[in-house]
Amino acid sequence: MRKLIVTLGLTVAITACSREAGYQIDAGTFGNATLNNAQIHNGQLSYAQILGERFANEVPNQINFAFDSAQLDATAQQILIQQADWIRQFPEVRFRVYGHTDAVGSTGYNKSLGLRRAQAVVAFFASQGISRSRLEAVVSFGETRPLIATSDRERRNRRTVTEVSGFVDRHRTVLDGKYAEVIYREYVQSARTRTDIRTERRATATEQQ
Repeated sequence: MRKLIVTLGLTVAITACSREAGYQIDAGTFGNATLNNAQIHNGQLSYAQILGERFANEVPNQINFAFDSAQLDATAQQILIQQADWIRQFPEVRFRVYGHTDAVGSTGYNKSLGLRRAQAVVAFFASQGISRSRLEAVVSFGETRPLIATSDRERRNRRTVTEVSGFVDRHRTVLDGKYAEVIYREYVQSARTRTDIRTERRATATEQQ
């Protein structure tokens, strides 16, 4: 019985090792890094687009509202706090807030309501310490871009969407429209320990005295 078990184990191992290279199906990520680099250098892809995709993937980028309201409820505020935390990490980036409504009401009223909703988000960001100068002109689409096609009340259509819109002009960390220093700050400095060498040297000199 013991020999049989060993034989079966060897068979499984040999089978596993005999698979040809490339037998797994690529999920679509192979070569993405090279493609991104090529698109950036030839102008097809901008750093603002990359950051915009990151923002949308890493935090919820929209909130919803009650009917005929521009008030931020507790759920909306929690989402906006997440957005604000992300926004503070990139002081060189601008953002735009889009306001939307459902189809109930006149076009003019809904456009005004969508604008008030977007302005409420901007005001909340300002209360979180984010400069209004980084929040570009607020745009309202009113009822013209619903998520759900219906003429009835629909909460999912009553929303604001926050998006990356570009870089702050002449910001000290932006080099020729690129964000080399952003990468340095985010990835390199985050790996450094919080040790102050000068402080350590000063402490050592004091101990020697």
